[in-house]
Amino acid sequence: MKKYKILISTVMAFSLILGGCSLNKDEALEPTEFLSDNKNANEANDDSASTDQSVVVVENLFEPILEALENEEELPKTQEETTEENSEDDVVRMVFFGDSQIANGRNDGSDIPNIMTTRIPNSVAYNLAIGGTSASVEPTTSDVSPESINSTSFLSMAYCLSGKADRQRILAQQQNVLSIMNTIDPSTVDYYFIEYGANDFFNNAPLDASIYDSEGDKAHAFYNAMSMGIEELKSISPQAAIYIITPFYGIYVGGDGQFVGDSYVVSNGIGTLSDYAKKAKNVAEDEQVTLIDTMFQEHTDLYVDTASQYLMDNLHLTLLGRQIFSRIFAHYVNFAEHNEPYAYLETDFIKIAEYDTEEYYRCDEELMKNNYPESWEKYIKGEFPLAQPSQEALDAYNAEQNGG
Repeated sequence: MKKYKILISTVMAFSLILGGCSLNKDEALEPTEFLSDNKNANEANDDSASTDQSVVVVENLFEPILEALENEEELPKTQEETTEENSEDDVVRMVFFGDSQIANGRNDGSDIPNIMTTRIPNSVAYNLAIGGTSASVEPTTSDVSPESINSTSFLSMAYCLSGKADRQRILAQQQNVLSIMNTIDPSTVDYYFIEYGANDFFNNAPLDASIYDSEGDKAHAFYNAMSMGIEELKSISPQAAIYIITPFYGIYVGGDGQFVGDSYVVSNGIGTLSDYAKKAKNVAEDEQVTLIDTMFQEHTDLYVDTASQYLMDNLHLTLLGRQIFSRIFAHYVNFAEHNEPYAYLETDFIKIAEYDTEEYYRCDEELMKNNYPESWEKYIKGEFPLAQPSQEALDAYNAEQNGG
């Protein structure tokens, strides 16, 4: 089936949150340094991360763990079973790599990949996300050669899927993920979604490596590990479209519950999470894959005022948050699969406070007619299965065709 690779060059960042409930009072995090913004730090981008605020450097940042959502003892339905329900030739296969934002909800089917399958006809999702993981290989793993690597980082997972690394050993503590991976034939994968950055930030991973670093050293840097992992996926699935999802906007509080800052200003000493997102943009541009924004308000009004509505513990997505982003992500595949016009992807902006889980987005027909003429012609002729014209639009079109 024909796939369209879209390249969207938008700057995004994944900003994560400090869970105050996980700290004791004597461990409350305090800013250790305040840095004025400068051109190098902010790269003079035109996005919302460019701000006049000062950067707050905080030591010992960490990701709060949600035990209830990370327990993966059973799955509601295996990916293999789901595939059997569809005609083999029509199945749209999506593989997801990521951290807890993608893993959460897997037990009850409320994870982002599973919700997306309800919005994309004849689709099946293989969720390989593992909470607490990063794109870069952890500093404690010194041997990063595929045959010796012992990590659940993105690069290592890519090696596992390609067969270069020992998945039985590496995923011994992740039996459900292992069983899912064992059902994947890379030659049939249509889409890869890759979501990392938060734990690279928490682990103080370098944004990118020096040109003088060895290949092993480069695996410990965010940009390089992402690029290396994507190259591995391209080698085993040259037909697949690849999407990089940035980390999600969030806020930071200290152990005393006081607001410290948000993703744009709280730094681990190397950079803010928005800086890691900018590196994700660099990866997308250099690897010629698509970047999906979950940070800079391209698709939703993510900000301090709305964070409590789509985040729990100031970090992880709530069910509502997962539903919101599932709808956004599904547009990319539905456009590529010719289920929806590009206008649906480009114009769908979700106001979190007003989001209706039962609503199916419809682009304004007048807007589409005026601004997306090619899409409009296909739309009015009923060529998009998930985007059918209204009777009013059909009547007007028919009248025009008949000289009315």
